Amino acid sequence: MAEHRASGLPHTNDLIRQTIAKVSNWGRWGPDDEFGTVNFIDAAKRRQAATLVESGRVFSLAIPLDEAGPQPDFERRLNPRHIMLETGTDLLAHVQRGSVGGWGFADDMVVMALQCGTQWDSLAHAFHDFKMYNDRDCALVSAAGAEKNAIQVLADRIVTRAVLVDLPRYLGLDWLEPTHRVTVEEMEGALRAEHTDIGRGDVMLLRTGNLARAQASGSWAKYTYADEPGIGVETLPWFYEREVAAIAADTWAVEALPSQTPLRFAVHAVAIVYMGLLLGEIFALDALASDCAADGRYDCLLVAPPLPFSKAVGSPVNPIAVK
Repeated sequence: MAEHRASGLPHTNDLIRQTIAKVSNWGRWGPDDEFGTVNFIDAAKRRQAATLVESGRVFSLAIPLDEAGPQPDFERRLNPRHIMLETGTDLLAHVQRGSVGGWGFADDMVVMALQCGTQWDSLAHAFHDFKMYNDRDCALVSAAGAEKNAIQVLADRIVTRAVLVDLPRYLGLDWLEPTHRVTVEEMEGALRAEHTDIGRGDVMLLRTGNLARAQASGSWAKYTYADEPGIGVETLPWFYEREVAAIAADTWAVEALPSQTPLRFAVHAVAIVYMGLLLGEIFALDALASDCAADGRYDCLLVAPPLPFSKAVGSPVNPIAVK
């Protein structure tokens, strides 16, 4: 464990245990709760978020859904495979077989992993000590899907105020290095520079520039399953105190990797399992960031419901930011 102490973090087993004690929301909204921190998004918050729309400019925060990426070849998180079921060339073949009038239609289908691209993790996505959010047994997620904490319960919930925290712009960088561990001081500094703040029911859109870095390289090779910038478990009490509803980032996992703890995905383990904090991954934030820098407004209305796949532990999403 010496290398963890040398990193400047407290002893990591103690850090995880102490953080869990500080941020756990188990039972906060009752024993039946499956929403976690999304409970902070209420009608008043949605009304406030709606008042942020001034210009009507719209930004999709999703990457394209296609075979090009971002998952590596042969990864079980399969990139979308688009398959045509009926086409115009089929129509021509039908005409040759005696069909008349030129009438026809096209149909298609997609085979994909639900968490291969821009997506939300549900509260059934992560386990720790054989538990998932709200003190539920991990066995409630089986081959039949998630009996509790599944993604479809959030289908009408995620409409709220979002705040972009643009760390590369604040630090004068194109993007954060893959080894960069985001600190509370950096997030607070960026918020001050942006003349905004984040609070109850808000979604933080955390821009690290890692997606821009991957796109500039022309390859997804070091985007997934690689070192990446992000938050560490030590920042979670800050989000807990502010009652943030969700964090979405332009990275594969939101959190700094490697985690510098015995848990490879320590933020997932503590934030999802104990806080019930919604995490969004692979959000495309560059165009929104350029617009925010141009007009000096870093908050917006965010409409980002998951697709209501029954019993799923995650969902692709096309998040829409409106300014």
